[in-house]
Amino acid sequence: MHQNYIPFRDTGYFSSLICDYLEEKPELKPFYNRFPNLNSFKNQIEEKQHAFSAQSRTVLVESLNKQYQDIDASKSTLQNIELLKSDSTFTITTGHQLNLFTGPLYFLYKIISAINLSKQLKETYKKYNFVPVYWMATEDHDFEEINFFNFKGKKIQWNKKVSGAVGELSTDGLDGVFALFSKELGNTINASYLKQLFDDAYIKHNNLADATRFLANALFKEYGLVIIDANDAKLKKQLAPYIADELVNNTSFKEVLKTNEKLSKDYGIQVNPREINLFYLKENLRERIICEDEVYRVLNTDISWSLSEIQKVLLEHPERFSPNVIMRPLYQEVILPNLCYIGGGGELAYWFQLKPFFNKVKIPFPVLLLRNSVLIQTKNQQKKLDKLNISKTDVFLKRDAFINKKVRQISNIEIDFSPQKAQLKKQFEELYQLAEQTDKSFLGAVKAQEQKQLKGIDALEKRLLKAQKKALSDHVARMIELQNKLFPNGSLQERHSNLSEFYLGYGEQLIPSLIESLKPLKSEFLVLTI
Repeated sequence: MHQNYIPFRDTGYFSSLICDYLEEKPELKPFYNRFPNLNSFKNQIEEKQHAFSAQSRTVLVESLNKQYQDIDASKSTLQNIELLKSDSTFTITTGHQLNLFTGPLYFLYKIISAINLSKQLKETYKKYNFVPVYWMATEDHDFEEINFFNFKGKKIQWNKKVSGAVGELSTDGLDGVFALFSKELGNTINASYLKQLFDDAYIKHNNLADATRFLANALFKEYGLVIIDANDAKLKKQLAPYIADELVNNTSFKEVLKTNEKLSKDYGIQVNPREINLFYLKENLRERIICEDEVYRVLNTDISWSLSEIQKVLLEHPERFSPNVIMRPLYQEVILPNLCYIGGGGELAYWFQLKPFFNKVKIPFPVLLLRNSVLIQTKNQQKKLDKLNISKTDVFLKRDAFINKKVRQISNIEIDFSPQKAQLKKQFEELYQLAEQTDKSFLGAVKAQEQKQLKGIDALEKRLLKAQKKALSDHVARMIELQNKLFPNGSLQERHSNLSEFYLGYGEQLIPSLIESLKPLKSEFLVLTI
């Protein structure tokens, strides 16, 4: 294996918000608690230890044991669940949707980041224990985001009419997906493992939550991963006081709105809060709760309550209240002894909107860590990149910029007309001065002529570049083919490709290689040659 690193900003795929955070720009400091480095976890441990009760630990462990009763858990996972009873044990959490067969590759990278950070913290803070947690987003309802995965340029999709939370979805119909996928896989030893994994997860389990739990456990149980389904009555009861406050005082709405106003001065806003950031959850139903004229209603239904009635429902059935994207992070931090949340750029963007809200409800705000990002390439692909003189940063360029830059580099004709443009502008500066001294009404005509001639040079440059692309078409074709393989559909590999494509090539070596290579606190993009 060979590892190369690129600053996230240099890839061109990450927002200014995320890049500024990684560079610890001071203007972002009000929107997070502590920056993710080893030293900052000392204070984070102390803060969370004082804020998380023994009773909460008991409820958590009881719920996890119940969820794991039919799971073939590893000794290390069961030990980690038991350790959560102790006030010296903390979690490192990542979350993800229930994507079919894990969805894009970054599902793996999120979980591996949590596993590796837990291991690194244990080496530094030996008297404490750290448990990697995968939070299954069982209460989501965006089926179209999770019902497919990509395999060798083809979309493997599960078509089904659905309603309600995705975790409760029946796996009926996935046998057809399995039959199609099996044909695509072929008959190698690695293909046989993938077929068995899909069959055991989806054909032998009745709902999507159980299937995803099985799948994540099968992939990561040897590393002590603990998987949690927070759609649980006992766990929801822990959130009930905050739900009650949300219904009456709209605290999250008020606090996040104020934060958005400050954050939006420099950055885009990821999510906008609603007055009530809760859904009502029952079988085949997950719809927003709203309040109009002191009547609480569930959108698109006939369900309604007075304040006292909805408070009674909350007391008797807390599991029927489902947090949305604004309230879900709070729920996580209420029920877990958590130190750090690991997420992608979009996730961290909305976490930055939440710190004053956490302060208001007096829950410690976790350390926010950008998950590891990886581009996996073969040794043969690296040889081709070297032969074509494509650098590790060149390959991240968008298609047109990539080809234009490389054609200019390999052409035996100078295609960059920047010197000519600079000379032209210098000449026109003299004409501007002359017009100023004689007749200012000529300034417009001088400007128009300058623009006309600059556009003419641009046009000549583009025509020459186009001609050189044609002359070097074989070379260009090889570069495009290589970039297409590394950046399918012009996107990051990790956001498009599925683990199955790479398991076919690397087999059981794949996850251990990633575990060995990913360094969660390095904060750079990894190019990994295996």
